[in-house]
Amino acid sequence: MTLPRYGVHDDIEDVVTALTTTGAVVIENLLPEKIVSGLITDLRPQFDREGHLYQNGFNGHQTLRVGGVTKYSAYFADFLLNPTVLAVADAVLKPYCDVYQVGSTTAIEILPGEGAQVLHADDTCYPSHLLPFEVQISALWALDDFTEENGATRIVRKEAAIKDSAQVCEKDVIQAVMPKGSVVLYLGSTLHGGGENQSDAARKAVVNTYCLGWLRQEENQYLTLTRDEVASQSEAMRRMLGFQAHGPYLGVWPDDPDGLWYETCAFTGNVLSELIRSLRRQWDRRRCLPRYPRRLKPTELPPP
Repeated sequence: MTLPRYGVHDDIEDVVTALTTTGAVVIENLLPEKIVSGLITDLRPQFDREGHLYQNGFNGHQTLRVGGVTKYSAYFADFLLNPTVLAVADAVLKPYCDVYQVGSTTAIEILPGEGAQVLHADDTCYPSHLLPFEVQISALWALDDFTEENGATRIVRKEAAIKDSAQVCEKDVIQAVMPKGSVVLYLGSTLHGGGENQSDAARKAVVNTYCLGWLRQEENQYLTLTRDEVASQSEAMRRMLGFQAHGPYLGVWPDDPDGLWYETCAFTGNVLSELIRSLRRQWDRRRCLPRYPRRLKPTELPPP
């Protein structure tokens, strides 16, 4: 048994249907070698310096992890903003929010000898069981070929209707075998976990989640990135990282009246800053106007 598999030219509706039915899909060969290798090169110093800091019973004792991936590599934008992945995220998340955002970013290197990770769902940081829809999806990218031997991610198909990992049987588990540069997309509620690495080489991946724009992000981007690091990103990246409001009222920033915190113009000088402040004052005056006209009392009506 295998996960549904697609390519970059397949119909997005078919991909979304399979994802919502099965809980996970593989889309093969989305990114070229140059992009994948560039990200690996940028992350290597971080793996070596801090990857061991997150070793524990859940993450594994032979696994290296790096968070805040955006901070370390410009290549990550090609992963996070991949148009095929975003088309799927649009279909799954946009019915329940105005905009969605990145939830977390993590690079993972499973070393030889690491055992299988405990099966878990990524949406447990939210009370998602109270909602009748998915609050996030995950995109896990293969930075090496994913094989059964080197610990390809284990997925519990949604059709098994299992919510508790303790009830999972091996027949319910499928490994996301895929070539380097491919991605496995899975729902926030899908049970999954890293596989056992029985090979003699490390298996690397990078994973990010996309969550509804009105949720708090799992990884705090406002503390992870400095203002200069945010300013260096494209507008699309700034929006995806959560540097914009959700609708007209949630997450607004007083210095920017339209809620798009870090537009290109926001960094170009005092003239535009003054214009923004002027627009903000006008916006505040408009908000002070009564939303509905007050009904006149009979004694206030003009004489006939």
